[in-house]
Amino acid sequence: MPNDVNASIIDEFRANKGQLSGPFADARLLLLTTTGARSGRPHTVPLRYTPHTGDRVVVVASAAGAPRHPAWYHNVLANPTVTVENGGFTYEARAEVLAGDERDEVFARIAEHDARWADYQAATARVIPVVTLARLPSPPRIAGASFGTVLSAIHDTFRRELRLIRAEVAASGASVGAQLRVNCLALCGGLTQHHTMEDGGMFVGIGNQRPDLAPVLARLREEHEAIAALVEGLDRVLADPGPDRATLLAEVDRLTAELESHLTYEERSLIPVLDGAAP
Repeated sequence: MPNDVNASIIDEFRANKGQLSGPFADARLLLLTTTGARSGRPHTVPLRYTPHTGDRVVVVASAAGAPRHPAWYHNVLANPTVTVENGGFTYEARAEVLAGDERDEVFARIAEHDARWADYQAATARVIPVVTLARLPSPPRIAGASFGTVLSAIHDTFRRELRLIRAEVAASGASVGAQLRVNCLALCGGLTQHHTMEDGGMFVGIGNQRPDLAPVLARLREEHEAIAALVEGLDRVLADPGPDRATLLAEVDRLTAELESHLTYEERSLIPVLDGAAP
């Protein structure tokens, strides 16, 4: 993308917490900030990403099939420590360029899911690099944000990913592709991790400060258990080597409905508390 287009996308991305209009409205997009290999200055670009395993996502140095690698790829070779903005929050990550069979397997998986990657590879003689971004242990950041804003941003990240996954399942063919499985499993793992941290951290702190909120916290924990059961059901469907699309879509819809109800109640009940207002 030309630099003026990049600048416009970056501005809109930051102004709207990752939500874009136009052709990128339904795209998984992040902002990647690298350190210039020659200049040493920060360099930010918007990139499409694909969920991977654990706390890793995949980005592709396609340059839309251009004959040369993009500048950001040379930057991560020189300095693999990068900054990622996903719309909800910002975190530090380590870039790793995949090689050999691992590169080929991941590229084939994402190209099956999104044909544009295969089109870009067909347009150039170079082997398009595939790069993973692994989140580092340092806590994510939201500039100038209150605790309530942080919670809302995390929730919106889950909402958006579920919308994307539902659309992908609805548009899938008779079989569920490998990347769509990864997308679902990454979401399930993220939900489990988030709710575990809430149960053992945030809810404990709020309960100690506000004993009167015990019924609210009890309900939220019960809802966590209900969501965990739905996540397990989705995992079982995905474990089938040939899951039925209608069955998978029904599981995603059940999880979406339960999660949206839970997130709305949690925000209504806890954000005023987290931000220091009267409940």
